[in-house]
Amino acid sequence: MDHFAGLDVSVKETSICIVDDAGKIVREVKVASEPEALLAVLKNLAYHFKRIGLEAGPLSQWLFSALAEAGLPVICVETRHMQAVLKAQINKTDRNDARGIAQMMRAGLYRPVHVKTIRSQKLRMLLTHRKLLQSKAIAIENDLRGTLRNFGLKVGMVGKVKFEARIRELVENLLPELAVLVEPMLIVRRTLREQIVILHRRLLAIVRDDEVCRRLMTTPGVGPVVALTYRATVDVPARFRKSKAVGAVFGLTCAKYQSGEVDRNGRVSRCGDEMMRVMLYEAAQSMLRSKKWSWLKAWAMQIARRRGMKKAIVALARRLAVIMHRIWVDGTEFRWTREQATAAA
Repeated sequence: MDHFAGLDVSVKETSICIVDDAGKIVREVKVASEPEALLAVLKNLAYHFKRIGLEAGPLSQWLFSALAEAGLPVICVETRHMQAVLKAQINKTDRNDARGIAQMMRAGLYRPVHVKTIRSQKLRMLLTHRKLLQSKAIAIENDLRGTLRNFGLKVGMVGKVKFEARIRELVENLLPELAVLVEPMLIVRRTLREQIVILHRRLLAIVRDDEVCRRLMTTPGVGPVVALTYRATVDVPARFRKSKAVGAVFGLTCAKYQSGEVDRNGRVSRCGDEMMRVMLYEAAQSMLRSKKWSWLKAWAMQIARRRGMKKAIVALARRLAVIMHRIWVDGTEFRWTREQATAAA
């Protein structure tokens, strides 16, 4: 007899529900959210598991890896899809959620999520920390600009390098009593900028030694940050049967609504990885602003003339995702002219 299990994971405890192939509950238990505690229940020889499901979340990658290494058929389920299925329950509890997940595993009503490799998780951590420090440094600069403006002190157009000197010049010459209040903010900003440089150098070193990233950077508009973000997000290119599917995974395809006589295409779905979507959008903008021409830029400019620049940028971002996946799979580089692409084909 086959068995199916659902795990509702929280930070401290995990609710486990085990059902048989007829849907009858065999066992329900709540254990600590640790691999050892989960394996103590799931490795029982009395159960023959066909599928074990857990929702994608902060602990999912860690627990998934531990269960998979133990030889269990574990599946990480897409959060929004699971939430839509479990919404039919009247009472939401950890116990009921585990029951619902187990029944989803039994009926096959789930959408699996790719769990990234350890290397990609580390790269993602580097990118996330770098972005966080950047956002905090920009927030401090904007706060200084806004608070000083209340006293009539206008910072004006100044770069990152001369920003601190400009602030000191304004405060010391016009309102010296504000120097005590401004100094802690400048120290924090300086420290953040120094650490951003350290992380960015680490990023450049990784890209320099990665052959895939170097090939992705042959695409116009794609720099080291975009290339490494794409590598960490896609992780395993073989998980996409077709390169065209990458755009939909990153939320760059139109959402569709059809019911009866109503059939309309909406805006892009914006599902999937937000950081990757933003990076592709910025890469598309960079390509269109560049003076270098290629068949891809010409294609995007034709869309801009017909539909507008905003839609052209989104279309170009989607096509960049497809082209970069093809470059990765084929082991080739970007072809700047149609003649080169035709000859290679």
